[in-house]
Amino acid sequence: MSLGQVLLVAALAVPAVGAAVVALLPGDRAARVVGTVAAGLTLLATLPLATGDRSWTAYGVNPAVRPWHRLDLPWVPALDLRFHLGVDGISYPLVVLTALLTLLCCAYTLWKVPDGGGSGRALVALLLVVEVGILGTFLALDLVLFFVFFEVVLLPMYAIIAGWGGADRRRAAAKFALYTLLGSVLLLVGVYVVVAAAGTADLLALTGGTGLSRGTQLAAFTLLGLAFAVKSPLWPLHSWLPDAHTQAPTVGSVILAGVLLKMGTYGLIRVAVGVAPEGARWAAPVLGVLAVAAIIVGSLVCLAQGELKRLIAYSSVGHMGFVLLGVATLTATGLQAALIGNVAHGVITGLLFFLAGAIKDRAHTGALAELSGLRETAPRLAGLLGFAAVASLGLPGLAGFWGEAFAVVAAIGRGGPLWTTLGVLAAVGGALTAAYLLRLLRRVTHGPASPAVGRIGPGLAAAEWTAWAPLVLLALAVGLAPTLVLGVAADPVAALVGVLK
Repeated sequence: MSLGQVLLVAALAVPAVGAAVVALLPGDRAARVVGTVAAGLTLLATLPLATGDRSWTAYGVNPAVRPWHRLDLPWVPALDLRFHLGVDGISYPLVVLTALLTLLCCAYTLWKVPDGGGSGRALVALLLVVEVGILGTFLALDLVLFFVFFEVVLLPMYAIIAGWGGADRRRAAAKFALYTLLGSVLLLVGVYVVVAAAGTADLLALTGGTGLSRGTQLAAFTLLGLAFAVKSPLWPLHSWLPDAHTQAPTVGSVILAGVLLKMGTYGLIRVAVGVAPEGARWAAPVLGVLAVAAIIVGSLVCLAQGELKRLIAYSSVGHMGFVLLGVATLTATGLQAALIGNVAHGVITGLLFFLAGAIKDRAHTGALAELSGLRETAPRLAGLLGFAAVASLGLPGLAGFWGEAFAVVAAIGRGGPLWTTLGVLAAVGGALTAAYLLRLLRRVTHGPASPAVGRIGPGLAAAEWTAWAPLVLLALAVGLAPTLVLGVAADPVAALVGVLK
């Protein structure tokens, strides 16, 4: 095995073994430490994956998918299924983001374990299992293997919401499971349609629609697109998201917003668009209209929202609308906007949920009407909330700017009345985004301190600084140097666009 292949295996094996060890250890605190170490080792295993061969001649595979590292082993020989993993510039930023956010969440549990479902040990074990599923989804190059990893996430995330969430956690968890199962059924049927028609589950061979008739591609994209739309989530299939975010514990909300939603958008780009390009071209106008509807509806709901975590949850609907609009354009600019928008949303909204959890833990309420004057009693916390909010609204120089701006540019660049209108409406949605986030800051940080906020002290725990500082630095780094994401994705995006023409 080459070093790259060892790292691919380690990225999945370390958190899987870590979860098993954490579940078996008798001491709760020791188990959380071990889980955090396992998450840290996983991050260390993912970082060197960027050192792979980028000459794109090493494997002689489909020009639209050329992994830097690849591992291809027999899995179910009788069915010609393989344990096929790989990483390239499209998946690599999401792999690192997943490993980083999981590490920060595990480290956060060393300081605070949410009330509810039991020990911190169980929570950390579940976080590591979720990490295995998400990383496997981003690394899988076999369509059946992709489906298996995609499904691994469901039960542990359900347990996290139902076990450690808020007062209405069981209903929110059930709604999450119901919607996810609906998406899973559609994904399973879509995978079957593709594999049965093409005779292979190899994504390297399938990308570009190889072996699939136009009718099969239309059917496959419809099924796969709907499945990924549920996970993304795309309006009007989004209603599970606000409930799940609002009721989930802080670490659950961070993982949900930071990387779980990206399974949907990544699957849309890698699988639905890649495998069924004719279907993607056919459905692009509908996807664009629904994406802009998500931007506008999400923003309007946020303007009327009175609960902190619920507002941030609905903001994700709008932000992911920009990502999906970029995908819908099927252009290099649009796909790049979607990829950097994915990363920026994961970093910024992960930070926002960390901050919202800290405020609710201290004030014992999330009602905006009861949270005024935060800068008077906790100026550091108010300052960080202000930074995260202006990053989320797309201030130039911070990570949120690039994805939203270039999704609009890509839509207008497509030309024609429909795409120009969608681009203009998306820009209006960007203005509404600024409006509701500035409203959030005015309600929470300004004015005299409310009784709930008056109880909050000025200090922040060392564990909180440890969890939040990397996200603050990444929001700045990606905003000032977008090539950190766009540079590694440029070649694979160009190759993918080439098969769409």
